[in-house]
Amino acid sequence: MADPTTSGRYPLAEPGLWVEQVGSKVFAAGSPALFLDRDGTINIDTGYPDDPAEMVLRADIAAVIAAANGAGIPVIVVTNQSGIARGYFGWSDFAAVNGRVLELLRADNAFVDMVLACAYHEAGSGPLAAADHPMRKPNPGMLLEAARRLGLDLRRSLIVGDKEADMEAGQRAGLSQGWLVDGEQSSQGGFETWPLRGQGDLDGLLAAIAALGAAPGER
Repeated sequence: MADPTTSGRYPLAEPGLWVEQVGSKVFAAGSPALFLDRDGTINIDTGYPDDPAEMVLRADIAAVIAAANGAGIPVIVVTNQSGIARGYFGWSDFAAVNGRVLELLRADNAFVDMVLACAYHEAGSGPLAAADHPMRKPNPGMLLEAARRLGLDLRRSLIVGDKEADMEAGQRAGLSQGWLVDGEQSSQGGFETWPLRGQGDLDGLLAAIAALGAAPGER
């Protein structure tokens, strides 16, 4: 079971919420962001990842993140980590795995600016037990927390994920579009979901990122 008393060692905003600003880059208030789920979106999903050596990046995801870096858009990881609440691993394991994922991205010249992780789950015990915590996707709490800390324009922000919960979190946070790994195109409540399957889908995502980074007169 994760030990909430380790909060002094890790960037825990509360026992079940990791909020880490990576690097020292400062973004202008009102910037849009690129939000990404982690497991199954950035790295290949291994179930409940607790071994850094098993981490492998998904094809082309580093190019997506690098495009956002080049456009001056903050890149923010928002990941559910119920394995901590379930007692499968602790925050120290999460830190090691996440560090390895960021290391693999850096090797491909792709950089993450903030990581938020939610460990709350109904299967947990003690302070991590929560049936519907506002920070756990599909609730929008992690996106809203990032927006509060960085002064983001959520309406113009994008989200990439591999589950419908990622898209729902984006919609409920006020985003207008997201890309779903191996998903289907859909539109609901003013939120457009685009599939992320082949090169054409990737090109569409890269074009959307480039458009956000363009100066007003270039759009």
